[in-house]
Amino acid sequence: MDISFKIRAFYIKAKSWEYWPMWLVYFPASLYFIYLSLKARSFFFFSAANPSIETGGMFFESKWSIFQLMPKEYYPATILINTPARVESILEQMDKAGITFPIIAKPDRGERGWCVKKIASLNELIAYVKLVQVPFLIQDYVAYPMEFSIFYFRNPNSKKGRITSVTLKKLLTVTGDGQSTIDTLIKTSDRSFLQYYRLKKEGNINFNTILAKEEVQILVPYGNHVLGAMFLNYNHIIDEALTSTFDKICTDIKGFYFGRFDLRCTSIEELKQGKNIALLELNGSGAEPAHIYAPGFSYFKAQSVITQHYKMMYDAALENKRAGISFMSFKDFNDTRRLQRNYKKLVNG
Repeated sequence: MDISFKIRAFYIKAKSWEYWPMWLVYFPASLYFIYLSLKARSFFFFSAANPSIETGGMFFESKWSIFQLMPKEYYPATILINTPARVESILEQMDKAGITFPIIAKPDRGERGWCVKKIASLNELIAYVKLVQVPFLIQDYVAYPMEFSIFYFRNPNSKKGRITSVTLKKLLTVTGDGQSTIDTLIKTSDRSFLQYYRLKKEGNINFNTILAKEEVQILVPYGNHVLGAMFLNYNHIIDEALTSTFDKICTDIKGFYFGRFDLRCTSIEELKQGKNIALLELNGSGAEPAHIYAPGFSYFKAQSVITQHYKMMYDAALENKRAGISFMSFKDFNDTRRLQRNYKKLVNG
């Protein structure tokens, strides 16, 4: 990585807070979190916001366990692969579940796109099994054209909730001009430039290919901000129809009150009708209202949005505590953090 790349990358990140490190993004709002913790008399009050999810969904929760809570008609065929795993056994499980290539593979416990990979062939699956020495999920790849994140909150004493954030995820792509290579096109955009070395290391794309004029090449096939997706604020589509659809989905998920769905759908109209949607993941207390990462969104406005969501999480947790749900203890927190560190070592070495 040459010095000119580092200088440009530093400049891009410095001028756009969406690329700042998480501790800096959350530092101002964290003071409010401390205030709420003192009110709750526990820094781990978040664990009671979603009693049916480990740690309330703040960290190191099992995705597989969450899928077992969700209505099956809303998420794609998904299987859990325990390790060590034989490829032959995995293929049998896939066949039984009706899953075919391409697939999405991701560790059962992980966040922010960690070790998520689209796998298109048997050889790629074999390579992934060798890399990931922890239990992982295999999910049918859903090719619906639109990808959203939708944040939902409901007071435990109410049957009606509200949607507080809708984010359209624009996949990382380049568009050909009939002359330039993919290598050159990636370097022309700040967003794709930041992913340059990672994409080259993965080796999934021929950087010497010249795309035809207006030809679009998808660089990353899933809407993850860390991996280059652009997040757009779509809060303007929030209405009674969309809220009612997610009330129906969420009231069927026992012990869930606060979190974000990542999903794909065919259109906004069908999303509001609850038709042709695929819930790819449900994140609990650790989820973010992703629309704050839209280009041009004010850093200070983002702090307000984050603190508002902390208050919703606090309200859900306190209501559940009144109903007899205990907060996570300091010992449980430390034990879970230690398990998380050991878990990642198995993959990262």
